[in-house]
Amino acid sequence: MFPSPLHRALLVIGMLGIALLFACRKDEQGGVPYTQVDFTINVNNPAYVDIQVPGGWLYLTGGSQGILVYRKSQDEFMAYDRHCPYQPANDCRVSVDSTEVIARDADCCGSAFLILDGSVTQGPAATCLQQYHTLFNGTSLRIYN
Repeated sequence: MFPSPLHRALLVIGMLGIALLFACRKDEQGGVPYTQVDFTINVNNPAYVDIQVPGGWLYLTGGSQGILVYRKSQDEFMAYDRHCPYQPANDCRVSVDSTEVIARDADCCGSAFLILDGSVTQGPAATCLQQYHTLFNGTSLRIYN
């Protein structure tokens, strides 16, 4: 017997609730060494052309192993340390793969992370990429912790 539409909806809601319960906490470091980050870039500078449109990304110097910046929408940016949180003493670094939505640690453990939110898409990593705060005023993007 097939479940009723109500039972299917409750099942989906329950599964989403469980997923949210185990989702990465954005303030969780996962063992990545703390590095002070606080700088501002002008996104209209030709050096940052890759993040002038939503969906664009680029690497910046800073953090523990470099910083990955992703433009999520016209007014929202995401910034992550490239230091893989799995066995952080190994100093492994993630790089955006050919899909342009996954940052992968191809050299050490093979963990993969969604650049939309830093969440783990493939283990063995169990924690999100270390996320930095961003503040955008239409021209300048501040990245800080």
